[in-house]
Amino acid sequence: MSDGFVEVTRCRICDDANPTLVFAEAPYRVLRCSKCSLVWVTPRWHDDAIHAVYGEDYWKSESPKTKGYANYASEAALYLKTFRRRMKFVGRQVPAGGRILDVGCAAGFFLRVAREAGHDVQGVEVSRAIAQEAIRELGEDRVWVGTLDSLPRDRAGCAPGSFDLVTMWDVIEHVPDPRALLEQARAMLKPGGRLIVETQNVDSRFASLLGRRWHHFKHEEHIYHFNPPTIRRLLDLAGFDVESMTSAFAGKYVSFGFIAERASRLNRAASMLLKPLAAFRNANVYLNFHDEMVVVAKPRTVGGS
Repeated sequence: MSDGFVEVTRCRICDDANPTLVFAEAPYRVLRCSKCSLVWVTPRWHDDAIHAVYGEDYWKSESPKTKGYANYASEAALYLKTFRRRMKFVGRQVPAGGRILDVGCAAGFFLRVAREAGHDVQGVEVSRAIAQEAIRELGEDRVWVGTLDSLPRDRAGCAPGSFDLVTMWDVIEHVPDPRALLEQARAMLKPGGRLIVETQNVDSRFASLLGRRWHHFKHEEHIYHFNPPTIRRLLDLAGFDVESMTSAFAGKYVSFGFIAERASRLNRAASMLLKPLAAFRNANVYLNFHDEMVVVAKPRTVGGS
């Protein structure tokens, strides 16, 4: 491995230093904390270098089954369709015309749907390569290219304590210090605001069935894998109380071409069986393997439990 990589031997939730090996795929090892059950990948990019993963070749990847997406921006219609379905759930967590901050907004698909629903939106995206898509649709005043902690607090519309809802869709598993990110998000919320976090559930039935072939084991980018107890504990440490946790709204609309591509991760038989779907790659279907969690949490009040 290059100098940009670092070994991670301590759990970022409980600080235990005696993990067990789940499996290895050289040069990576997937470890599980023996104390709290957090799963993580080592080695991984150093904190200061990890953003390099999300360049142009991440969003237009030659090997999307192991890193990134075949062509993320080209799937706009499916992402918009997915988020319009999710807005039925999101709308319950935010007042009409509420202010929403989406952390890791990528091409801005969720922001576009939230704006359609009448909300005042802002986004943060570390990857300049994909953030340009969001800026084209929403404007430079609505999308900050960088990390949440680098967001200027005097930037118009981005003052701490000014948002009704902060969202993180498929983000927390990518972040070197997820607790710090959640604490930063907490500071952006109004009193009574809400946080929505979506992430994968490494202990779901589907993940257990597939084992190391689970499609979310993409070691360069998914450096943490949570389950209900560990995401709940992480939120607790960051000053949140979990209000609900469900897999019901974690599904996605995907193309048949996507299904055929991901089948190649399973085995040769599955790949050959589903390969004909590629001929109908523009067709799509809603899939929910219930291997992801959508968590709603609220900031803990002073003196709260």
